[in-house]
Amino acid sequence: MSAPLFSLKDKVAIVTGASRGIGEAIAVRLAEHGAKVMLAARKPDGLNAVVYRIEAAGGAAAAQATHTGKAEDVAALVKETVKRFGRVDVLVNNAATNPYFGPMLDIEDAAFDKTFEVNVKGYFFAAREVARHLQERGAPGSIVNVASIAGLRAAPFQGVYGMTKAAVISMTQTLAQELGGNGIRVNAIAPGLVETKFASAIVMNEELRKHVVDRTALARHAQPDEIAGAAVYLASDAASYVTGQVLVVDGGTITTT
Repeated sequence: MSAPLFSLKDKVAIVTGASRGIGEAIAVRLAEHGAKVMLAARKPDGLNAVVYRIEAAGGAAAAQATHTGKAEDVAALVKETVKRFGRVDVLVNNAATNPYFGPMLDIEDAAFDKTFEVNVKGYFFAAREVARHLQERGAPGSIVNVASIAGLRAAPFQGVYGMTKAAVISMTQTLAQELGGNGIRVNAIAPGLVETKFASAIVMNEELRKHVVDRTALARHAQPDEIAGAAVYLASDAASYVTGQVLVVDGGTITTT
């Protein structure tokens, strides 16, 4: 009998930005579906708590403090994952930053550079390292980039963040074309508003939250676990013929602002 369609048994996954929020939810769900998971984030404390949560549920996980905007950190992350679990099959690029909330023209250069360093360079460094690992093994794999609906439409007060997510979507589509011949699938998830510390500037501001929710078919914002299922799908054989796609998970948000 073949394995269940959404099974990740015997797969090894790296999840960046896994210490909380969407990254934590994705890591927990991948482990629940059988994957061994390496968790990455800049600070180890939150990561260790997620490792404990996964292991307490019977899963396998490890953690490595990683600044994804530094190529050497990403190389060390992949090397440690291979050392610990033998290989890498799945990458979920989720680590991101958004240090500035306000009119695009007023962003300081340092905040602009930091946003691109983590959200674009970080995703590229991780995708490149994992893709090369898969190519060297001659193995198929799945890369899942967590983007945002801010990369698909206007993103007032989050303009530079939206620019980086548009770049992630472009990166996803190009890598899907370039790596498809190796059996490496590359897809993106574009969440809408999710209740995380990352999105607290909107979620915790009743006027801003209402502005979004009133334009969402489901009339609410999401919880992190509601994004995790999309990652499980794209990582698994259930999506074996899916690549270069952007899976929007936004509760039916209208496109106008």
